[in-house]
Amino acid sequence: MRVRVGHEISISVTQPTPLIFMVAPEIARHRDFIGEEQVSTDPSVPVHNYYDRYNNICRRMVAPAGNFTLRGDVTLQDGGDWDEINPAAQELRAEDLPDEVLGFLTASRYVENDLVSQEAWDLFGNVTPGWTRVQAVVDHVHGLLQFDYGTASVYRTAAGARQGGIGVCRDFAHLGLAYLRAMNIPARYVNGYVGDIGVPKVDAPMDFAAWTEVYLSGKWYTFDPRNNEPRKGRVVVARGHDAADVPLMNSFGAHTLTGFTVWCHPVDEQGNELDGMDFA
Repeated sequence: MRVRVGHEISISVTQPTPLIFMVAPEIARHRDFIGEEQVSTDPSVPVHNYYDRYNNICRRMVAPAGNFTLRGDVTLQDGGDWDEINPAAQELRAEDLPDEVLGFLTASRYVENDLVSQEAWDLFGNVTPGWTRVQAVVDHVHGLLQFDYGTASVYRTAAGARQGGIGVCRDFAHLGLAYLRAMNIPARYVNGYVGDIGVPKVDAPMDFAAWTEVYLSGKWYTFDPRNNEPRKGRVVVARGHDAADVPLMNSFGAHTLTGFTVWCHPVDEQGNELDGMDFA
């Protein structure tokens, strides 16, 4: 299966403004590229890539005063597999976790483990540890929060989403992370592309998506509190402790968003878009 992903983000600035974008597919997927990723800006400016502490690709540039657009587009070869499900996967004791995983037990900017700790143990303490317990957390978050694109807020934390009962995919992910970390289960935040491939198409504008990865039986597994169903054709962009680590854009100056388009869909060898349900 071939999957085309990309974005076109337009802003307006009143003076030259440094920018950092995190919108490129993760480095591990570059071996799947069919041709080079096409990256351009309008007006044209130099673009410099570097890697952050999580090995995410960061694109650095300076937008001149006026209107500015960044565009990226690439087609990948994808195995067409659904998210892996492994009911036998087990939790590991904290003392048995690898050093590099321990950090994903701690609280972060949007994930206040301590504020939901007692609730997490009350809700899930008696659930069978491992995959069953993680899925119970995801089921709970999926049922607790109501998705409302119009309520997106950069200030809402996991505890705030829980209290308000609404949010967007990042809020679903943050609350899931808070419950899991409160129960000593390592979990990290993921941002990327998720198209309607193998599932009914949603009549809504495409956007970048957020989900979680949970460490069980020595590997990371995908769990998606927002959709709460296996998906195929996911393309990871970045990982971190929470959304603060993986912003789509950091602007070092005032800006106004004037355009935002994202795509993720299957294509044939000529690049023509295909019906996602053909891959169900």
